[in-house]
Amino acid sequence: MLTLHDFLSSGNGYKCRLLLSQLALPFRRVELDIMSGATRTDAYLAKNPNGRVPALELADGTVLAESNAILFFLAEGTPFLPEGRLERAQVLQWLFFEQYSHEPFIAVARFILHLLPADHPRRAELPRLERGGLAALAVMERHLAGRSFFVADRYSIADIALYAYTHVAGEGGFDLTPFPAVRAWLDRVADQPRHIPITQG
Repeated sequence: MLTLHDFLSSGNGYKCRLLLSQLALPFRRVELDIMSGATRTDAYLAKNPNGRVPALELADGTVLAESNAILFFLAEGTPFLPEGRLERAQVLQWLFFEQYSHEPFIAVARFILHLLPADHPRRAELPRLERGGLAALAVMERHLAGRSFFVADRYSIADIALYAYTHVAGEGGFDLTPFPAVRAWLDRVADQPRHIPITQG
């Protein structure tokens, strides 16, 4: 059986849980409290030397880290990953965008506001994170104008990757009111079969 090493509040972990649910794949979830150093133990670092969640442990003990790599692995040969060469590259394009231009701003702002104390010095980062997050949302808004989903006008892991932190962007202080195409897309993703909330393990 698959084992997902996870932290319930993590959007990166949620991506994997959401796809596993939508693929109807059974898995065991191991909760790791990142706030108390559970991903920095020798035992976990032996599985994932980068010391982060999520990590997917296969039945043979092989461990795959990095949420978007896990999505790509799980989606191979399913409708969640297009077969065409260009469409697959476009999925990768949005997975890279999510990790480079989206997650470092929206997810980090959410982490600071949602999980750290109100007087934490990292609050000083919020103006910079807001600028970067709004720029990423603007890119998404332009792309989604006239489209239902990010690639080939069909639901894929590109949507799952971007949905994870966008749908909780409000917890990072982001107002989605100026982004109607993004908000409509969020509703379409939430309407997909076997959708689960981020709070469901």
